[in-house]
Amino acid sequence: MRELPTRTPEEVLLLLARALTAGDLQSAVALYEPEATFVAQPGAVVTGTEAIREALSGFVALKPTFDLKVRKVFRAGGDDIALAFSEWTLAGTGPDGETMSMSGQGSDVVRQQPDGSWLFVIDNPYGHAGAVSPGDV
Repeated sequence: MRELPTRTPEEVLLLLARALTAGDLQSAVALYEPEATFVAQPGAVVTGTEAIREALSGFVALKPTFDLKVRKVFRAGGDDIALAFSEWTLAGTGPDGETMSMSGQGSDVVRQQPDGSWLFVIDNPYGHAGAVSPGDV
């Protein structure tokens, strides 16, 4: 599914949702810098391509329908770094065969690459909740 390189910060988020819905793990992972960080769930943060691949494979296994809307993007650093806020919902089938759903408000950092495309540096689909570790009050 890996389409043309992402041309805007918004496109990175939208292509991730499309790749996950299509079950295309390779295209989803290709949207991250090699040393990117991903909040797999609140309190569980992974870094690097292989760890992100493993975390995203759990989402792909749900055979999800992923709906995402980018709400706001702030650019900095000569416009080559952006902070994107989104709202998303995911509906899928859990390991027990039961229908399940999730939702969140993401806060993501993306960076423009030398070829002009954009990739995730930090993907936090849980926003503020992703910053909370187990046991935090």
